[in-house]
Formats: sequence, structure tokens, C-alpha cells
Amino acid sequence: MSRMTPAPGAQTRASAARVLDAVLHQGRSLKAELATALPQVPDPRDRALVEAICFAVLRQPARFEAALAAWMPRPLPKKDRDLRALLLAGFAQLDPLGLPAHAAVAATVEAARVLGHVHHAGLVNALLRRAQREGLPAGTAHAHWPKWLRQQLRRDWPDEEATILDASEIAPPLWLRVNRRRSTREQYRDRLQAAHFEPAIDEALPDALRLEHGAPVASLPGFAVGAVSVQDGAAQLVADALAPAPGARVLDACVAPGGKAAHLLERDATLQLTAIDVDPRRLASVRAGFTRLGIGQHTRFFAMDAADVPRWWDGVPFDAVLLDAPCTATGIVRRQPDVLLRRRDSDLIALVAVQARLLDALWTTLASGGVLLYATCSILKAENQTQIEAFLARTPDAVAEPLDERFGRISGQGRQRLPGEDGMDGFFYARLRKT
Repeated sequence: MSRMTPAPGAQTRASAARVLDAVLHQGRSLKAELATALPQVPDPRDRALVEAICFAVLRQPARFEAALAAWMPRPLPKKDRDLRALLLAGFAQLDPLGLPAHAAVAATVEAARVLGHVHHAGLVNALLRRAQREGLPAGTAHAHWPKWLRQQLRRDWPDEEATILDASEIAPPLWLRVNRRRSTREQYRDRLQAAHFEPAIDEALPDALRLEHGAPVASLPGFAVGAVSVQDGAAQLVADALAPAPGARVLDACVAPGGKAAHLLERDATLQLTAIDVDPRRLASVRAGFTRLGIGQHTRFFAMDAADVPRWWDGVPFDAVLLDAPCTATGIVRRQPDVLLRRRDSDLIALVAVQARLLDALWTTLASGGVLLYATCSILKAENQTQIEAFLARTPDAVAEPLDERFGRISGQGRQRLPGEDGMDGFFYARLRKT
């Protein structure tokens, strides 16, 4: 085969290595890097493989790094970081992904040449062949979790720490939300079965279907025309926790990526929705998502800080406010494993302050008798239970209303779900009424 034509799969492995290099060595966001890289990979099966490799490495990076440390006499220089990322990708293909070893090794060796490391192809081949023969070193379990976060989990959830860590390193199921304006859940389940999927129904989630294994969204029947969306079950429960009355005036104060607001509009097209996000690009993505789903034609959008109330509020109180607050995202590490690379203990302090500022500001826009739902995808009590207790202590006209066991375990005045419980993400909910 000509060196001008890389072996099958080499470009795919090279793409995965570039993403991993950006995330591991340059502090970039996995989600953002995949959004840039995947459109350049033409075959959907190859796109799925790039994602699978990246997630496999980032869920257990310490294990693969232990192999490099054990088998290489000297670490690679900084200029060869993409080669280091490629080696990690190669190890992940053998275990845990379990790809056919011959094809995985050959394609990864060729990917070294694609990345410009022609003289290192032999090294890549030797290390991957050794991994194939001997297996990877066991490594230290959960070694890639930051020390400060491990300590925080031990304080907050001493009896569940090990379970949280294990669940956060397992690939989650694919949760789907069926668009009520397009079909019933049962009708869409039949479409999935006809397309050779095996969806499961969770009776606690009236719009949800669950696939135990991931699938490219392009392969889901009717996805392009808004029949279905991807949204974790815990996030889908937000619509039930807020439960606005028909035609209510509703605020989603941190709307991006838009799934929770879309779910509300799919259930009731008469809602008067105001959607705010501080990032104009993310807000544009929300608009595009609404267009795909055929909703939100009368939604008001504002690209600004929701806490800066005088800039956007017209003075008419809202019947319901959703504050899906910025948080550490510690409940969704299994979906965003690079959270562990980017989060610092100082982030927690800053985010708690932002959450408090948003709560206080948005409470002023809520009508008497109205409901504010505070939600995070965090499992840290400082952002959840403690945050709500502090808000109630300083806000005389706020009372917490009970939520049932569908929303997880009791945690102060709210409910907390831990990662993996009922197959869902870690999530916190507190329903607050203005008296």
C-alpha cells in the first residue's frame, strides 16, 4: 500500500489522538473538540469510533498512563504529545474496547505516520504488541480523580463514595426523549424496534426510552425532523418537578443546551417562554434545536447574564422559573470525563457564589404563589443541599415543597440522585414556592 494512502482506520485513530491531545495536554473541552473533529470524519461508524476511543481513554487515563510509565525508559518529549495521546488511544482499543487486535494495532501504527511520526511507528507497534501479549497494568483505581474532589465526596457521601467513583467510569445508557408533538412514546418505540433497536420503557419517565448501548443520532428514526432528542432521564424529570400550569409564563434562566426548555414546550405549546443564556453561541444552538423540534416560535431569547435582571426583564412576574444552575458537573463525569481534568477546588467556591447570586436575582422576577425549580448536575452538597438551606434562611417568602422518590434520595430540602442510580446521571432538584 502506498504511504500516500493511509491504511484503513488510520485517519480515524489520528483524529482521536488529536482530540485527546487537546483535552489531556492543552486543557480543552472534550465536547468542544469532538464538535470540531467529528464533522471532518465522513463515515458515521468512524465518528462513533473516535468518540468511543476518546471516552475510553478519559474514563480511565491513569491505567493507560501506568502502561507508558512502566514500558518506556524515558517519557516522550512535550513536542510529541500527540504521539503520547495516540498510544493511549491504542491501549484503549485493546482494552476496554476489545477491538480486533491485528486491525487496531495496524491502524494505530499507520496513524503515527499520518501524525508525522514516521520514525516512531516501530515504537508504537512494539508497545501495542506488548499490551496485546501481556495485558495492561492494573494501575491504581480512580487515581485520576483530583484529591480535593475525593475528599469532598468522602465528606458528603461517606457510604457511597466508592459506588459514585465506579458508576462515574462506566459508559451510560442512551436516554431518548420522544417529542409528544410528533408521536406517542409507544409509536416511537415501534419505530425503533423496526430499525433493530431494543428500547426499554421507564414508567417513571412518561416521554423516555432507554437504549443500553449508544448509537449515532443520525441512525435514530426521525431525529433530523424532530421526532426524538437525546436527554438523560434525570434531566427529563425536570419537567415533572417544575410542572408549570398550561399557558404559564415561564423563565429558563440558563437555557443552553436547551433540552429542558424544549421538553416543557413539547408538553405544552401554549407556555410563554423566556430563554436566557450568557453565551450567544450556545443560545443560537438552542434556537436551532427548537427549529428541529418544531417548537418555540414565540419564545423570547436573551443572550446575557440572567442575574442582571434590569437589562432583560419587562417587570411582568413569571409563574415558573427554572434555574438549571452552573455547577461543577460532578454528577455527569461518566458523560463528560474531562470534568476531572479541568475542575479545581477554587471552582467550587466561585460556582457557589454564582448560584447564590442567580437565586437571589431570579427570585425577584417570580410571581407570588409561583414556583422556582433549582437544579444542578452536581453531587456536591455545597452546591445543592447547603445552597438551598442558605437561600431559605435569607429569603422569608420562600418555602420548599416536597418532591417524591422519583427524584432521588432526600437531601435537606431537596432530592439528590447519585450517578448511575436507575441508569441516570447525578442530579439535584429543589422546588421552591413564593408565599
